[in-house]
Amino acid sequence: MNLIGLHIKLARTCLGWDQKDLAREAGLSDQTIQRMESSEGPVRGTYDNVQKVRQTLEKAGVIFIEADSDGGPGVRLKG
Repeated sequence: MNLIGLHIKLARTCLGWDQKDLAREAGLSDQTIQRMESSEGPVRGTYDNVQKVRQTLEKAGVIFIEADSDGGPGVRLKG
């Protein structure tokens, strides 16, 4: 599954995090998170940085949902 900018924005919002929080938790710069979130399609960034963000959000309890015939991309929190 390709992570898209909307996934990141939705995920951190569900966690109550701002971009600075996610950047700190993932060990990346604020600007990197901004660029990733502004991606219209698959997130732009190095593979390692995208994986850091994905793993950070998943560790915090986020599940990513891919777009399908029933709806667009999304996220939910583990129950």
